[in-house]
Amino acid sequence: NFGVDLPFCCLLRFDDVKEGDVVRHDGKRSDGYLEHIFKHAAKELFDVDVKEITYKALKNKDFQEVTLEKDGETVLRFAAAYGFRNIQNMVLKLKKGKFLYHFVEVLACPGGCLNGKGQAQTGDGKPDRALLAQMEEVYTAIPVRLPETNLHVQRMYQDWLEGMDSKKVQDTLHTTYSAVNQSTSSLDIKW
Repeated sequence: NFGVDLPFCCLLRFDDVKEGDVVRHDGKRSDGYLEHIFKHAAKELFDVDVKEITYKALKNKDFQEVTLEKDGETVLRFAAAYGFRNIQNMVLKLKKGKFLYHFVEVLACPGGCLNGKGQAQTGDGKPDRALLAQMEEVYTAIPVRLPETNLHVQRMYQDWLEGMDSKKVQDTLHTTYSAVNQSTSSLDIKW
């Protein structure tokens, strides 16, 4: 397990942002940070520069896997689980101890963020594939800026978090996981 620092967007002020200042994170779509975290982990943990990420669809297009192999061994295994059906399956596998991922990106909307409710839909509530494709094209045209190079994020670390390696960073942005005692009933699951 490794800790990952992620910026809290709600802490940043956007009233002075100009159109040319808009940037995106690394990845082909507007979903989470899986690609950035995968590349960062590969470099930091295994000194491997990953240029291109290849997703492998598993049970369906909304449950995909990304792996890193080094010396014939899989050393990183990430997954993207989109939609509640995949999230439920993931939780069941976790409970059974059969979920072997180091990191999982979970999004409630099948197809990812751009396909969420209230997004890219026709008047009758069905996905508007043409509009979705246009939105993805506009998104990929925005320049990439890694979170660690963002001046707003750097200022947040300096002014609010008291530096990159401070105790406040550890307490605020990192977490640890440990096994929990099995409950007597599956209805006792605490979310």
